[in-house]
Amino acid sequence: MSSITVALTVFTVVFGGALVGIALRSVLPEHHLSPESREIVKLSIGLIATMTALVLGLLVGSVKSSFDSKNEEFNRICSNLVVFDRTLAQYGPETKDIRVRLSLAVTARSEQLTERKTNRVTKDDAYTNMLALEQLQSGVRALQPASEGQRELKDRAMAVSTQIIAARWHLLGGVASSVPVPFLVVVVIWLAIIFLSFGLFAPSNSTVIAALFLAAISVAGALFLILEMDRPFDGLIHLSDVPLQHAAQFIGR
Repeated sequence: MSSITVALTVFTVVFGGALVGIALRSVLPEHHLSPESREIVKLSIGLIATMTALVLGLLVGSVKSSFDSKNEEFNRICSNLVVFDRTLAQYGPETKDIRVRLSLAVTARSEQLTERKTNRVTKDDAYTNMLALEQLQSGVRALQPASEGQRELKDRAMAVSTQIIAARWHLLGGVASSVPVPFLVVVVIWLAIIFLSFGLFAPSNSTVIAALFLAAISVAGALFLILEMDRPFDGLIHLSDVPLQHAAQFIGR
């Protein structure tokens, strides 16, 4: 489910809760709306609002930590690609074919990301790219060092390529959402209850309804941003493709 769909659903549920509260106000007996009843409802809603704030704080912290971790991993992969290419360049002209294939692959991927031709990272896409990396590593493995220096460079290239493959698998393993669905469902239910209480004790006029409408949009927008940041490979908030562009400029020189 897309972030926009979730945000629209949250808005509908939350604002709908406010409208239900306004509708209930006109049918509830008067003693249900007495000052004593209002005080108890306010205390209960205050507790729910506190728990909602805590859970939202946990979600924001979890998503921000996950985003930063993936961004750091992506930057490390891009830098290792340049190190891999420079190690092959030092090895000698025997690695020209490997370097050309590496340059073409990185440049093509950079152009795809820059033009946003790829809307999301799929398992098939990850598997295809991984096979290409393994083929490059096989080319390095087939090299026949003629000196101790070349043997050392071959070992270094093998180590760096292994790091790239391992880091890429680790990065793509984080494509799954870090926002637990039960957390999201519970937060939406709590928000609906809070807005229902707002509508229950608020006067029924256009100003109040407009305020509740804007508040519901704000809440839905906040959850939209959380979900967008939780999907850093696509959407409005995604990892920067600048590191890969820089890598593509230096690889193959």
